[in-house]
Amino acid sequence: MSRMEELAARGGKVVMNTYSRFPIAFDHGKGMYVWDADGKKYLDFVAGIAVNSLGYGHERLGEKIAEQAMKLIHVSNLYYTEPQIKLAEMICEHSGFDKVFFCNSGAESIEAALKICRKYASMKSKPGRDIITMEHSFHGRTYGAVTATGQEKYQKGLAPLMPGIKHVPFNDIEALKAAVDKNTCGILLEPVQGEGGIHPADKEYLRAVRKICDENDIVLVFDEIQCGVGRCGELFAHQALGVTPDAATFAKGLAGGVPIGALMATNKLAEAFKPGDHASTFGGNPLATSAGTVVLDELFNNGLLENVKKQGEYLKNKLLELKGKYPIIKDVRGIGLMQGIELGIPVAPVIAECINNGLLLVGAGTNVIRFVPALIVKSGDIDEAMRILEKAIVHL
Repeated sequence: MSRMEELAARGGKVVMNTYSRFPIAFDHGKGMYVWDADGKKYLDFVAGIAVNSLGYGHERLGEKIAEQAMKLIHVSNLYYTEPQIKLAEMICEHSGFDKVFFCNSGAESIEAALKICRKYASMKSKPGRDIITMEHSFHGRTYGAVTATGQEKYQKGLAPLMPGIKHVPFNDIEALKAAVDKNTCGILLEPVQGEGGIHPADKEYLRAVRKICDENDIVLVFDEIQCGVGRCGELFAHQALGVTPDAATFAKGLAGGVPIGALMATNKLAEAFKPGDHASTFGGNPLATSAGTVVLDELFNNGLLENVKKQGEYLKNKLLELKGKYPIIKDVRGIGLMQGIELGIPVAPVIAECINNGLLLVGAGTNVIRFVPALIVKSGDIDEAMRILEKAIVHL
């Protein structure tokens, strides 16, 4: 039995079966590559599902985490720490938001967003507490987040779900207008739907949604858990799309792999939260926020955002070239380094063949392959990935 087979067997006995895991156990990584326990090397275009923004073995990130771990890992949010303050300052400086709430994950940031919508309505003495979200969306696995998610497969067996959540078709402004009424207190959407198949929102649609919220004093929240943190060429995807929400959630790549989540809000909205209204024991701890400052510094001061724009365009063009050669590819869509290709067949066999040949990819639904590499990706990495992908398509 190989080392990898041994680890898979051990894991299967003690780890809950909540993921359809590949029979691979990873040991270490460097840059864009990761090695399994038997020494096989893979080019990684999954990046922990858009989490490992700086790739593997990033020296500055590792050094900062080690330095902070020897100073303070956790002291509780009963007190201030400089790393948390610094990261919040960096986020506010580079966005249209005034306040930040830190937590540990994207799902937790959604829970905070749902609560702040209803707390704001209460503060304003608005009659209703309904929140509208989008079909085919994905917002997380906790009860509020999974209720907000517009895909029944994630809700199976969990009824009764949280009340007061309505779903409408994405990018359909007339459907949204028909759903909004005096009981609506919030609208939640992803500027780029991730798990739903890599579908960017239309700019005109977002502008119309913003107008509806302004006219009805409805809180507009953007879920940028996957599409934020520079992945679309700006700190936030909504900055690339030109529409600013009242609040935004993000997580995944913010600390380069250390668990973190955040809810950003304007002062008007942030006032709805008073001491005791919401909290997170581990949220914004010094270790995670120190890591976050390194990621944002790389984005703004070390050319990483420019790399995303350049390589995102390069990746899209390479995918379009493949689409021109292979009719099985029905569509190419996305923004920056969040791209997807839709195939005319289920993508699982293609992904499996790519993995077999040393390229890690992940799906976004049954027929879409998602490309969310580390933001440090270079043109040569993309060329190698396209070579392996093309080989897998020809192999069909």
